[in-house]
Amino acid sequence: MTRKRTRKFGLIGYPITHSFSPGYFARKFEKEGIADAVYDLYPLQEIGEIDTLEGLSGLNVTLPYKEAVIPFLDQVNEEAGFVGAVNTILFQAGKKKGFNTDVYGFEHSLIPLLPEHRVIKSLVLGSGGAAKAVQYVLNKRGIMFKIVSRTRGDITYDDLTPKMIEDYQLIVNTTPLGMSPKVDTCPNIPYDEIGPQHILYDLVYNPEKTLFLKKGEFQGAQIKGGLEMLELQAEKAWEIWNTAKI
Repeated sequence: MTRKRTRKFGLIGYPITHSFSPGYFARKFEKEGIADAVYDLYPLQEIGEIDTLEGLSGLNVTLPYKEAVIPFLDQVNEEAGFVGAVNTILFQAGKKKGFNTDVYGFEHSLIPLLPEHRVIKSLVLGSGGAAKAVQYVLNKRGIMFKIVSRTRGDITYDDLTPKMIEDYQLIVNTTPLGMSPKVDTCPNIPYDEIGPQHILYDLVYNPEKTLFLKKGEFQGAQIKGGLEMLELQAEKAWEIWNTAKI
């Protein structure tokens, strides 16, 4: 009997010592009896090192390479092209194709939070690759938004006023502020102006409840951490690796 070859998957980024993905896929492989796959970390100090990796079937991409990886790919699917960021790569027939499953994860975890028959506007904190997926979903859902960033946004944190916080009921943190081990940090916004009409969504998953979310919860806001989004995007990546074609 011919033994099936082991398929190699993994995550690139730097640093990636506290990643969600290896544990998630290890549990998935064990639970579903997937014996022909392994998932490893590939901490690349430079994105060009991706061309030295061999024998891969698929990769996930995290900070700081979701945008920088695109020139190293042979193809990018339409959605990832619109977003301008890639977090999933399919290796097939000697080629690399990029996808963005953050879009799927964010959209499907956000929808249950959105109030029916009420127009809301959003503040997106941060302007990196993850923020681009968030912007894509907000555009798709017809939600007006402003990017808040120290350097690349529509406005800076210093520009935020009580009236603006009142007008923008959905606030999405796409920055790593508050991520373990720096759990005592959070975006610098006027939390005192947040109330029960607000939804605070944090893409950070570790800890489960960041300081950003704790401050919002204290003010009565509805809160959501990033774990469900990560699980959804991981499952979508697995689907791509097993069914997509180049």
